[in-house]
Amino acid sequence: MSPDHRPALLMIATGPRLYREYLLLSIATRYRIHLFLAAEPSWEQEYVVGWTVLRSTHDSGDLCRAARELAARWPVDGVLCWDEGLILQSAHVAAALGLAGGDPEMIGRCRDKHLTRTALAAGGVPQPQSLLVETVEQALAAAEQIGYPVVLKPRALAASLGVVKVHTPAELEAHFEFARDTTVPGAPHYDVSVLVEEYAAGPEISVDCAISRGDVYPMFVARKEVGYAPYFEEIGHCVEAADPLLDDPRIDEILRATHRALGFGDGMTHVELKLTPSGPKVIEVNARLGGDLIPYLGMRASGIDPGLAAASVACGRRPDVSAHRSLVGGVRFFYVDEDDSVLQDVRFDDTRLPAAIDLAVATAPAGATVSPPPKGTLWGRIAYATVVAETMSEAAIALDAAEAALRVRVRAAAVTGAAA
Repeated sequence: MSPDHRPALLMIATGPRLYREYLLLSIATRYRIHLFLAAEPSWEQEYVVGWTVLRSTHDSGDLCRAARELAARWPVDGVLCWDEGLILQSAHVAAALGLAGGDPEMIGRCRDKHLTRTALAAGGVPQPQSLLVETVEQALAAAEQIGYPVVLKPRALAASLGVVKVHTPAELEAHFEFARDTTVPGAPHYDVSVLVEEYAAGPEISVDCAISRGDVYPMFVARKEVGYAPYFEEIGHCVEAADPLLDDPRIDEILRATHRALGFGDGMTHVELKLTPSGPKVIEVNARLGGDLIPYLGMRASGIDPGLAAASVACGRRPDVSAHRSLVGGVRFFYVDEDDSVLQDVRFDDTRLPAAIDLAVATAPAGATVSPPPKGTLWGRIAYATVVAETMSEAAIALDAAEAALRVRVRAAAVTGAAA
């Protein structure tokens, strides 16, 4: 396709280079990209044909006005965003331009975890029992009704931020403020903001899907590794291209029922489920590509290109989700051991990294003050390693070796390895 005739894609923000550049790299081969950002682009310039710097990318009105001005001189075929804090605003932009994904209410039903629960309950989708509460007294009553242990969850967040498991009324009282007050820039504010939910036992997975005109195309299943109990910090993921859950009829029906219940027509979703003893249950639905390099792992393992799939559905086109490899991709994230640690150096000993290691990246600079979860959460990560291997066991062995190869100096003390 001639570059002059590539579809025109308006992209709202890009996210960190280490976690999202691979998506732009693919998309730019087949699409002309114009960026809306809150600051001048740097590394992104290589992949785009233009950009607009706005006062804020969180103001839907400003975004829509700028989008209409852009479309008047540069007809836009699709709007794409994978930033959790901006996906609702992006839906307003798509609606203003009359494009696929332009359904803010659809996105709102994913962004607001209480609305998600309400829609899934109406659709008969299996999920944990969930009650919305405003005060600790209401939370105690809800937990008594549901039965301990329960999970406290913020209504407006994702990535397990602010989520905690409690076993007793005393633990609930101690952790209620954590769930209520944890927030991130751009998160919606709700006066009633905490969900008390039934604890769903079992392994946790996520499924990244492309949705075009209501048809659901599952791309990758990621097996999640969670740590730092009673919190649910996501410390690793493993994606197998030939995961049998991709062909599991129960998972398939739940995914389709979930998207029907949410009225999800066009876009990308990251659906999290627990494989409980009584069957799979939906934990939450995020209206975007997954984070934590999960789409990257899926691409390396299967050959499916998540960036191109996302761009296709943003332009109202059916995505190509055909796998042509059958490998395993994995990632593990690393943290320091103690709160408020001041880093002197973070690096991997390359001589101890096995050939299966794909990336070994230090993410925290010297001089940074970092903490493990719960204080550190996503921003406490100091490094990560990814692997591409033939089997799940080979991937686990390689990631263990990468952890052993991590060298961290905190203040004046030398520390080998990292808590994970």
